[in-house]
Amino acid sequence: MDAFYASVEQRDFPEYRGKPIVVGGSPDGRGVVATASYEARKFGVKSAMSSRQAIQLCPEAIFVRPRFDAYKAVSAGIREIFGRYTDLIEPLSLDEAYLDVTVDKLNIGSAMEIAKQIKQAIKDELNLTASAGVSSNKFVAKIASDMNKPDGLTFIGPSKIEAFMEKLPVERFFGVGKVTAKKMKSMHLHTGEDLKKLSEQQLVRYFGKAGKFYYSIVRGIDERPVHAERETKSLAAEDTFQHDLITLEEMYTELSKLTEKVVLRLSRNQLKGRTITLKIKFSDFKQITRNHSFTQPISDYQTIIDTAKELLDNVDLEDKPVRLLGISLSNFGVLLSQPKPGNPYQLELFD
Repeated sequence: MDAFYASVEQRDFPEYRGKPIVVGGSPDGRGVVATASYEARKFGVKSAMSSRQAIQLCPEAIFVRPRFDAYKAVSAGIREIFGRYTDLIEPLSLDEAYLDVTVDKLNIGSAMEIAKQIKQAIKDELNLTASAGVSSNKFVAKIASDMNKPDGLTFIGPSKIEAFMEKLPVERFFGVGKVTAKKMKSMHLHTGEDLKKLSEQQLVRYFGKAGKFYYSIVRGIDERPVHAERETKSLAAEDTFQHDLITLEEMYTELSKLTEKVVLRLSRNQLKGRTITLKIKFSDFKQITRNHSFTQPISDYQTIIDTAKELLDNVDLEDKPVRLLGISLSNFGVLLSQPKPGNPYQLELFD
């Protein structure tokens, strides 16, 4: 879906149409952006950005409190449309899914035609736009879906996949974050074509297990099936720092940023968890984890950050610099309930 939460708000409230809408966060600079309308994106506002930064980029931004019940209802309508064409639907979130239409219910026989019909049905019945990517595997279809937003439809056929992957910048590869992309570029690896020059053994040596995936996908090989039942086991956020952290204050600051990301992802997936895990990697690459479990599921910022800090406090850091920190929530089972009354702009929608 295109700017899903913001588009639903603009659909339901005409006064928001054509204006820079930010869903989540607050105008006082607290919290993080869940999503932004395309009018706000023109200023550089994007999801997971702090509200403070969003205001700096777009002072005219209108902050809107998320209405997850409304988004869930729309998502159910989208899923119903999908179900007319195939039962092989793998949801990634409320607004994104993989569909396998190798065998389609209506015997249309064309993935492009199915995508066109789905997009049109979403527009006609829900008054929203979606973008679709059509290809023979999940990785390429996902990239294709992002190529011509909003309201895009991109087809990358089997005979063109390998050439397409050769031109793809390395930062667009699945699993390549800022740190890995920087490492690749320092090795003069800028595109898929550059990665393709390395053997599988070399890629594994430089990038670990992910090297096997890079070796396959740059050749257009992705054999992951579409799973009709996809259960989320955990949600996490982690960061590898350009400069190792030495003081607890530095670590607390980074934990706060990571907690905001985790809370945002929990809200998007309508999940609560019972187990919080803290991941620490030291400058010598030694890695440890610590966790704490609750009797009741939680998803609020304060509980997560307080627990993460307590777990960190109980670790003997031995004066070793910290290279990476991560926070994850797992042991799910209870969906989010109605939001609490309170500040209508704050992204504290979790009990």
